[in-house]
Amino acid sequence: MRSSSTAKRSPAEARAVRDLDAIKKFIAPLAPPVYAFEASIGSTPFRILISVLLSARTQDAVTGKAASRLFAAAATPQKMARLSRAEVERRIYPVGFYRTKAEHILKICAALDRGGKFPATLDSLLELPGIGRKSANLVLALAFARAAIAVDTHVFRIARRLGWAKGRTPAEVEEELQCLFPRRRWAQVNQVLVGFGQTVCRPIGPKCPVCVLKKSCPSSSLKLQHKRLNL
Repeated sequence: MRSSSTAKRSPAEARAVRDLDAIKKFIAPLAPPVYAFEASIGSTPFRILISVLLSARTQDAVTGKAASRLFAAAATPQKMARLSRAEVERRIYPVGFYRTKAEHILKICAALDRGGKFPATLDSLLELPGIGRKSANLVLALAFARAAIAVDTHVFRIARRLGWAKGRTPAEVEEELQCLFPRRRWAQVNQVLVGFGQTVCRPIGPKCPVCVLKKSCPSSSLKLQHKRLNL
């Protein structure tokens, strides 16, 4: 795992950093939904935590609206803990698994309402109901500016497509990306690759012909087509 930004990079590491920067610049005009979502969820750890919980298996636009409705009714853990489960469900619908998420939200708020210190480490976040490793890492990055790589479906898929990782599980891919990028870049990986996956490197029908990495990506449809034709 890379721990120093001054350590000499291998050619693969340097190339990955250049590609990440190229992707970030390329997708900026495309206004990926993740950019608007992260800008809308507020700056307090509590709002970020609840918004991240809501975002699982849900499109960013839907999540943002659901979070706004919920926080309009209760902006603090103390106030939210006093909402009924039916009220929380009504306000967050139609996010995915909204009934389960409502239950988790109320349990989290009840724990925070009892005066517990807000969880600010990976281990303490993982103890919360409904918060897995991806969500915990995202909260660390967004709420506390910690070095963390949240591996969701976009990051997992694209890291493997680009040859940045070969792991078969999110945890394995996370470890490979930590080794590939300097710590100061870790928090950027999720936002950039999620935005890339939403706009260009889609799960089905990726837009390889217009991609900024079409000449270097090992999974580019253009490169694979040339290989089949022996070009």
